[in-house]
Amino acid sequence: MIVVAGEALIDLVPDRPATAGPAADPALPALLPRRGGGPYNTAVALGRLGSPTAFCSRISTDGFGEALMAGLQEDGVDTALVQRGAEPTTLAVASIAPDGSAGYGFYVEGTADRLFELPATLPDSVTALSFGTCSLVLEPGASAYEALLRREAARGVFTTLDPNIRTGLIPDADAYRARFRGWLPHVGLLKLSMEDAAWLAGAQDPAAAAREWLAAGPAAVVLTHGRDGISVLTRDGGGCAVPGAQVEVVDTIGAGDTVNAALLHRLAAHEALSADAVAKLDEAAWRDVLGFAARAAAVTCSRPGAQPPYAAEL
Repeated sequence: MIVVAGEALIDLVPDRPATAGPAADPALPALLPRRGGGPYNTAVALGRLGSPTAFCSRISTDGFGEALMAGLQEDGVDTALVQRGAEPTTLAVASIAPDGSAGYGFYVEGTADRLFELPATLPDSVTALSFGTCSLVLEPGASAYEALLRREAARGVFTTLDPNIRTGLIPDADAYRARFRGWLPHVGLLKLSMEDAAWLAGAQDPAAAAREWLAAGPAAVVLTHGRDGISVLTRDGGGCAVPGAQVEVVDTIGAGDTVNAALLHRLAAHEALSADAVAKLDEAAWRDVLGFAARAAAVTCSRPGAQPPYAAEL
């Protein structure tokens, strides 16, 4: 079983692009509620692909929280590790650029997912554990997720990390970068967008930084390049890249989360859910894994909101 740990929230997505200038429509676009959150999307995508998956989080008991729980259950995701609380659900207000890229503003004060507590144990059947996004920033839950990462990595669970940087939630960039580097010895696979890599590198060249991150612990670093595809750097100094699958982009919401899920799903097919197994993958295997992830992400980009594909669509 693959466990995904992190936040679940509601994306408020505009029903049309906003306009500007003298001819702008004075009416604001309607905001449509969509289930979301990077880890939540990753869990749903894994469920849709057919991987046995569980979600580890804290979800509100409000109406949005009930909808989030229903979405997990509809796609076969085990919710036994989900904690519940009466606090409201986190909201993320999305803005969609003409090219389909998304920006976010967050409403996070006093919300349920921030109060996540370290679970006493995870099932013995756990084969991989995935982390990322807001859950690693917002305290006090962030420290609980970090403790879970360190504890499970120490007992040999394969861990993956997608920081999925949301700069508006990070009050001290240098402190976060230092904390990120502290996670790396406990991470088996690191996945980043090129934008996130550049932000985390700070004044350093992102390519050089990625090599340093690789040396700190992960067996491989996967980098996403938007419509230009996906690449991987491996511990032995190798790597390869695949092109993106070309589609008409509606928006990019959930695309990176779909990549996370597709990587785990396809690595499982190669019996490579361990750092040692990932380190031994050859170029042909990596091209298969990355190509599968690129196709899955393209499907998500072809429709509004975070709607990852089902296995039959691939």
